[in-house]
Amino acid sequence: MALPDAKPDAPVWDVSESRHDLRSDRTPDAPETEGFTDAVGAVGFVHSLETGSMVDGPGVRATLFLAGCLLRCQYCHNPDTWHLKHGTRIPIELAIARLTAFAPALIAMSGGLTLSGGEPLVQTAFSHRLFAAAKQLGLHTALDTSGFLGARADDAYLEQVDLVLLDIKSGDPDVYHRLTGQDLAPTLRFAERLAAIGKPVWIRYVTVPGLTDNPDHIRAVARFVAPMRNVEWIEVLPFHQLGAFKWHALGLDYKLENTPPASAELAARVVMQFRDEGCRAR
Repeated sequence: MALPDAKPDAPVWDVSESRHDLRSDRTPDAPETEGFTDAVGAVGFVHSLETGSMVDGPGVRATLFLAGCLLRCQYCHNPDTWHLKHGTRIPIELAIARLTAFAPALIAMSGGLTLSGGEPLVQTAFSHRLFAAAKQLGLHTALDTSGFLGARADDAYLEQVDLVLLDIKSGDPDVYHRLTGQDLAPTLRFAERLAAIGKPVWIRYVTVPGLTDNPDHIRAVARFVAPMRNVEWIEVLPFHQLGAFKWHALGLDYKLENTPPASAELAARVVMQFRDEGCRAR
C-alpha cells in the first residue's frame, strides 16, 4: 500500500522522547506494515526520539526509532514498534527540522544520527531522506537493522550511511527462525554485501540464557564474521526484561516471561568466545 501525501496542516512534533515509553495505535489509519511500499518518503511513522544516546554508534547521538518491523523476536523490548500504526505520522520536513536543531550539539560531541526501530528499512524512502539530510548537516549516520530487508537498501541508500549496526540473532538457521519468525539467509546476504563494499559494521548479538547462548551457534556467527575486515566490533548485548510490560500491555504472548536476564559472567563468556575466534568483541 502506498503512503498518503503529507497534509499541509501537519501537526507539531508529538513523539515520545524515550524508547521505553509504550506507544500503541498512535495512527490507527496507517497502512499495514506487511507489503508496505513508499517511493517518496513525504511522511513517516515515528515511535520515539532519544537524544544523548551513547550506545547507538560513536559519540553522543540522536536515535530516531521508526515504527514497522517484519520480525517478531521473542526478546524484543519494543513490540510497540512492530506496526506502522504504533508510530506518529510525521512529515519529513518536520523530522529534518527537529534534527537540524540538534545538529550543532551532536557535531560538537562527535556524534550523529542513528535510525533504529522497529526496522528502518520498512520505511526505506523516509529513512533515506533523513540520512541524506543528516549528511548535508555534517552528521555521522548509522543504520540499526536486522538486515532482513537489506535488499531494499540500494547503493544510493548505503552511500548516505556511515555505519551499519547489524543484528545477527543466532548462527543457527532453525533457532533464528524460531526466535524471529523469519529466515537468517537475507541477513547473511546483506552482511556479505556490506563486506564486499567495505561498509563499516558493528555486529550486535543479544545473549539470551537458554536461547542464544549455545557455544556452537555463537561459533557459527564468529566464523562467519571473523574474515570480514569491515566489521569493527561485535557488541554482546545482555538480555533484559525492561520491555516485558509492553508485551503484557499489548496482550502479546511473552514466551520469555521466566527467562532471567543475562548475567555479567555469561556476557563475558560470550565476548571471550568471539575474541577466541578472531573477532573484536566487547
